[in-house]
Amino acid sequence: KGKLVNNISDALSSDGWLPVLIDPAWESIKIIKPQVIIDAILAKKNLGTYKDDAELVIALGPGFSAPDEVDYVIETNRGHNLGRIIEKGKASDNTGIPGEIKGESSKRVIRAPIAGIFHPLRKIGDSVKKGDKIIEIHQGEQIIPVFANLDGIIRGLLWSGLRVPKRMKLGDIDPRNEINSVHTLSDKARTISGSVLAIIIRKLFSFK
Repeated sequence: KGKLVNNISDALSSDGWLPVLIDPAWESIKIIKPQVIIDAILAKKNLGTYKDDAELVIALGPGFSAPDEVDYVIETNRGHNLGRIIEKGKASDNTGIPGEIKGESSKRVIRAPIAGIFHPLRKIGDSVKKGDKIIEIHQGEQIIPVFANLDGIIRGLLWSGLRVPKRMKLGDIDPRNEINSVHTLSDKARTISGSVLAIIIRKLFSFK
């Protein structure tokens, strides 16, 4: 189980559970000094992760270069190279186009029509029909509704009250409309995490 903690002391005293520490500035890295760092932020650019941060540094997706910035890069773009371990070079550039599921790509992604405060009207796991109002964006006195572009199940969604810029991704709809897609690892996530695990296992034998 994962458990949210408020400080490094609580994180280091975990007993049988996985501590989750929110640390945008990565200050905890300097104190904890982990053997392995996995940058899975998927910001499509390097926000400050480098080889000197740990004995083994792995980065997911575009924006990183191996082995000069990080030790390994993992390809996250769908296709034949998904999950490929890159020892020299970079992952594919960000296409800005979501992967296709059941013939649907861009329509799956829910984006903010204007900047404002995000208020979801549905939750993850809800089944929706095309045209259903699922989100409201509040901008002062103005309230802009956001509608589903297709039938399916809500698989991802931001949290209520978040301030979002225009065109920000708010969530996504899975057209397969299967509840298991919400509660289980996707094929993409399983492939990527498998590659990360393979690197760690390979390198464990070389750790001091």
